[in-house]
Amino acid sequence: MARIAVVGAGWAGLAAAVHAVRAGHAVDVFEAARVPGGRARSLEVALPGRDPWTLDNGQHILIGAYTETLSLMQAVGVAPARVLHAQPLRLLDAHGQGLALPAWPAPLDAAWGIARARGWDWRDKASLLAAALRWRRAGFRCEAGMTVAALCTDLRAAVVRDLIEPLCVAALNTPAQDACGQVFLRVLRDALFGRGWGGWGGAWLLLPREPLGRLFPEAACEHLRRAGARVHLGQRVNELSATSPGWRVDGESYDALILACASWDAVRLLEAAPVSAPQWLARARALRHEGIATVYASGGPRLAEPMLALSGGPAQFVFDRAQLGGPPGLLAFVASASRGTREELEAQVLAQARAEGWEGLSVLQTVVEKRATFACTPGLQRPGQVIAPGLWACGDYVEGPYPATLEGAVRSACAVVQALPP
Repeated sequence: MARIAVVGAGWAGLAAAVHAVRAGHAVDVFEAARVPGGRARSLEVALPGRDPWTLDNGQHILIGAYTETLSLMQAVGVAPARVLHAQPLRLLDAHGQGLALPAWPAPLDAAWGIARARGWDWRDKASLLAAALRWRRAGFRCEAGMTVAALCTDLRAAVVRDLIEPLCVAALNTPAQDACGQVFLRVLRDALFGRGWGGWGGAWLLLPREPLGRLFPEAACEHLRRAGARVHLGQRVNELSATSPGWRVDGESYDALILACASWDAVRLLEAAPVSAPQWLARARALRHEGIATVYASGGPRLAEPMLALSGGPAQFVFDRAQLGGPPGLLAFVASASRGTREELEAQVLAQARAEGWEGLSVLQTVVEKRATFACTPGLQRPGQVIAPGLWACGDYVEGPYPATLEGAVRSACAVVQALPP
């Protein structure tokens, strides 16, 4: 049994700790914030005339292809079917236009959904079906350095506007003209043509009914404590130092150390530690980050779907929180790869709402994660999981097949723990 220190209690850090405990290791988790969850955590929002309501620091979407994340939720006692609203992929606007897949096995669901898509003519549908077949024949691979926009030059404008661009910015948080085509194809392969968790398809939308903290972080902390692990919330790590063998964390000795904090925090700790990792540090410093903003507004109508696609403004999607366990009239507008000031964003989102005929909305709170994800661009060299002997990194930014998603973070943690010595 080894003593393992995990720095960071986001989804990656907690996943690493749970896997390490299950492997028989003794684990300490250190988290600077007073609540677990990292960039996918809960917060309280004051509603007019009501008690505070627990929401999230950003509206998140899971999909059926998040097999590792869903399995880990279940392992710590959270039933995914209870806390998630599950439905086949539906990317519809307020007028019912767009793509809606049936609850069929892949790839029949995608083929039928494309054939029946509303708002596209036969040439639009034919271009997407032809591209999907071409990508599948190529093993969902493309030339290195190709962007999503270059990958989709043969697609009709309506398909790019209504499907490719919203999917790209939702999955990679990077505009199509800058996003990595290869990573996008991998996401499409696993979502549209892969198997999902349980009875759900890979492309099924899984929308949280509960605050993010209850989906995994809070249950994971309780699971770890019951297993004998120590979870230190509100305790920032200030100093790392190498021993022979092992590492010290603020003076306490461990056999191995996992940095599961944000990339910039890992850089801070490593720069102050006597460790030589020039390539890892260079790659971590070179990451360019993109923001995600969520504008919570009250006074909204009941939407036709729990989630609708938007156009003509910064927000790509709007969520009807009343259909997801929240109070009536509460809408969450999500703007991935967001730009501009908070005030500009709120004004633009309210203008989007008025354009849809949703009058009388008022902004309750806007949550801006300025460094929510890394920009997933072609040829990007991400930091590896090995930093130095006995020193590891995991997180959604660490080298791996997926963009900056919860599933990418969880899979990164699983890979690190599997590589630890017994």
